[in-house]
Amino acid sequence: MTARIPDATELMFAIRRLNVENDRFAERFADLHGLHRTDLNALVVILDAYAAGHPLTPGHLGAALNLSPPATTALINRLEGVGHVERRRSATDRRKVEVVLNEQAARLAGQFFTPLARQLATVIDEFAPEEREVIGRFLDRAVEATAKARRQSTA
Repeated sequence: MTARIPDATELMFAIRRLNVENDRFAERFADLHGLHRTDLNALVVILDAYAAGHPLTPGHLGAALNLSPPATTALINRLEGVGHVERRRSATDRRKVEVVLNEQAARLAGQFFTPLARQLATVIDEFAPEEREVIGRFLDRAVEATAKARRQSTA
């Protein structure tokens, strides 16, 4: 018996349901730690920059979140105030300031998000390498398509 292949609409609905569940999961972390959604998005951007080995300036953070400089400063002040980030002078250019996730925030995020990572790893392991390649390619293209639609949106 062959598996039924979902059509494009069914896949888009599944993506939407996944987005909602991801949002609900992330909002739970934000609620538990007194964070705004933008604060949580900022922590993700900071963490991703760190993982990629790229220093993150306040300007880059603001651009990534589509925030004005004053809004970015307020965001960093909030995150610094609750002990999640620090401003540090760049090791390569002392004129620049970088925003860095501190160990407390990394530990809290790890404790909260590790169970989700385990659950997702279990699901991913159900797929053969060739299937994971297709899934990866689809996700990359879906992110590109979503970003393109965002840039083209007028309403």
